[in-house]
Amino acid sequence: MLELWRRPLEMCFGGGGNDDGLLWHTDLKPHASGNYSIAVVQANSSLEDQAQVDTSPSATFVGVYDGHGGPQASRFITNHLFSFLRQFSVEEGGLSEEVIKKAFEATEEEFLRLVRQSWIAQPQIASVGSCCLLGAISKGVLYVANLGDSRAVLGRKSLEGEGNCGPVVAERLSTDHNVGVEEIRKEVEALHPDDPHVVVCTGGVWRIKGIIQVSRSIGDVYLKKPEFDTNPLFQQFVCPLYLKRPVMTAEPSILTRRLKANDLFLIFASDGLWENLTDEAAVEIISRSPRIGIAKRLVRAALEEVAKKREMRYEDLTKIEKGLRRHFHDDITVIVLYLDHSKEFLNGRPRHHQGVYDCINTPVDIFSLRTDEADL
Repeated sequence: MLELWRRPLEMCFGGGGNDDGLLWHTDLKPHASGNYSIAVVQANSSLEDQAQVDTSPSATFVGVYDGHGGPQASRFITNHLFSFLRQFSVEEGGLSEEVIKKAFEATEEEFLRLVRQSWIAQPQIASVGSCCLLGAISKGVLYVANLGDSRAVLGRKSLEGEGNCGPVVAERLSTDHNVGVEEIRKEVEALHPDDPHVVVCTGGVWRIKGIIQVSRSIGDVYLKKPEFDTNPLFQQFVCPLYLKRPVMTAEPSILTRRLKANDLFLIFASDGLWENLTDEAAVEIISRSPRIGIAKRLVRAALEEVAKKREMRYEDLTKIEKGLRRHFHDDITVIVLYLDHSKEFLNGRPRHHQGVYDCINTPVDIFSLRTDEADL
């Protein structure tokens, strides 16, 4: 049923003509301070990655949600996070770190409410979660908030060269909340000094309780609420952990910075991209490539790396069906946001921006990638 969600998006955003039936992309669309490009390739049986761009004359929101255990949590975030951001921004008189924290907290609480309402009939939903990466630009200020190991990377012109014409360098803006990173592993262990097995290495991979690699997420309720873990009904579906306290949180790390004239573009992508490309490699590809189709170009570069590691041709990789494809790579979502600065933009006054999605008759530009299954 892939076509049910692909056709309306193609009508609004273009795309198509791919050599990979599981790859969708939009070449280039405008946002309040430049252009953006999106691409996603599916590997799981049900697409667990979700992505959003919401741009108006006053702000641009970007979201990448990398689900795990199923697509329910990432879809739920798609339907709720931006609404909370807009609501709290109005209530607080503008975007701020506090507004972002409140939006994340409200999204987590609403998902918890959903789980409590439905988990008796669907116990598995208590084990579903999603990483959550948010980018927001308002009044010339960039906010990056993150749960999990999706990543935001800035490409900026180095000012060290002659005449301020240095190379384009990569600057990571988000924190990877993955216990494979020693610093994050020590952070989790410090919160559980009485539990020597809170992080264990299984099959050469560090995981919390031998289950999950990320330490922060939306969802994963049974790893946050001990009452689910100890319920006999839920224990029919998962091995009990007998938690003393939550081993994961939904508190985002947030970076705030005023955008500068030498900030050229932003990459927001799920872990599927970063498993195969370094920050520097992704920035280099963008800096030496045309804008049109740039997100698709990054996805293809990652897939070519996958094929190389597996000693197979890229063309053969693209013929593998979803589900089976997960044995080769994860879902990959990429959003590239170009920053075309103007004096007004840098001073916090956005340029005039005309909505472009006439086919959906909305006053703001909204892109939301989701599957055809029922929304939560």
